[in-house]
Amino acid sequence: MLSLFSSSFLGSISTHVDPELPFISLSKGLELNTLRTMSQIIPRALENPHQPFIVLSGPSFAVELMDKLPTAMVVASKDKKLASAVQQLLASSNLRISTSSDVTGVEIAGALKNVLAIAAGIVEGMHLGNNCMAALVAQGCSEIRWLATKMGAKPTTLAGLSGSGDIMLTCFVNLSRNRNVGLRLGSGEKLDEILSSMNQVAEGVSTAGAVIALAQKYNVKLPVLTAVARIIDNELTPKRAVMELMNLPQVEEV
Repeated sequence: MLSLFSSSFLGSISTHVDPELPFISLSKGLELNTLRTMSQIIPRALENPHQPFIVLSGPSFAVELMDKLPTAMVVASKDKKLASAVQQLLASSNLRISTSSDVTGVEIAGALKNVLAIAAGIVEGMHLGNNCMAALVAQGCSEIRWLATKMGAKPTTLAGLSGSGDIMLTCFVNLSRNRNVGLRLGSGEKLDEILSSMNQVAEGVSTAGAVIALAQKYNVKLPVLTAVARIIDNELTPKRAVMELMNLPQVEEV
């Protein structure tokens, strides 16, 4: 279920939902107009602040899971017993499941890595080289960490499966929808043409729209992620974005 449309859908079925029914969210995005994550959207839409909630995330392409290739993911919930129960339910000889109580960190990393993957695709599409790719992804990881920790996430979460793990998969592998959007943008295609030709959704496109608002709300500078948002909004060309990023003041690494 897309985070973009979840509120209206859940509101329409709220009277039929058991108030003790656990929800497992696989959505990796934000509600654009409110900046809410699924852990905030679900209880509001269902009018039940105590609706049990778990987020499942991590580096996992569905096609490889279906082929029973080794995969590791993380389930996060403020209810440790519920997280453990879901861990036991989903774990198998091909799928390792770790638990976490850091719902915010897992959700924000899962949403913003899609935006970073668009940036990585743009670098690939412009043929800017491996040095540039490494620098961009490293900077993007830092930006996600800066914002997520301001929102209450644990830094260790951003270095784990739902953070660095999912970022690596989404930024560097051709199966990534968001990376492919960036690849085509970097190659000179228009966003409308790219989206109309796709039969799947790249959530990083809609999530990018929330980046500037989040940066302002939490007073965090996010040059790479903000550049993607401006490219998506047609305020900036990929070539100009690279020039602006390379001309930023030289700083101490943090």
